[in-house]
Amino acid sequence: MMNKELKVYIADDHTLFRKAMIKLIKSFDGITVVKDAENGKDLHTLIKEDLPDVVIVDLQMPVMDGVETCEVLLKKYPSVKIIVLTMHDAERYILHMIEMGVHAFLLKSAEPAELERAIQFVVENDFYHNELIASVLRKNVKEKKISQRPVFKNIDLSEREREILSLICNELTIREIGFRLSLSENTVRNHRVNIMDKVGVKNTVGLVKFAYDVGLVS
Repeated sequence: MMNKELKVYIADDHTLFRKAMIKLIKSFDGITVVKDAENGKDLHTLIKEDLPDVVIVDLQMPVMDGVETCEVLLKKYPSVKIIVLTMHDAERYILHMIEMGVHAFLLKSAEPAELERAIQFVVENDFYHNELIASVLRKNVKEKKISQRPVFKNIDLSEREREILSLICNELTIREIGFRLSLSENTVRNHRVNIMDKVGVKNTVGLVKFAYDVGLVS
């Protein structure tokens, strides 16, 4: 159950799929407004009128595709969380979009429960780390030369910070991390900000990618 009422917009050029998604998302707890657009350009028009909490963007759309749409969103509306819908053959785009700062990726074949969980995670945790992202990041690490990988021992993280980073990568929410470590949610958030400063990333997406690169997550 989310603590705030959310506005969610969806952009997809397939009308039947989009309308079915609207009906599904409206059934989720805590979501009060759902709007739709058939491409990225129309989505930007909607956002100019009223800022949403979360946007769900199809990777392949006419007029303005998912990659271009996300580039503009991340630049103009950094507070808006982005979930990208993709197909099995789009891994080459996912790594690029992770590095851009997109907050979640879901296969179009994903179960409704995972979509609801992804919305919750991007709002509460900034990033939804699922097996799709994990497989892309593992593959990226394997393909990197040893000399290209950051060295974890040269990053001055405390044991508590390493523990929190590991728990973030294991898909725990801020609330769950606080409960496990007997810390307040604000303390966990402050640790997360400090970790980002130390490793030189701007968001939780960057933290997870860093953890894979240095071997904290295998």
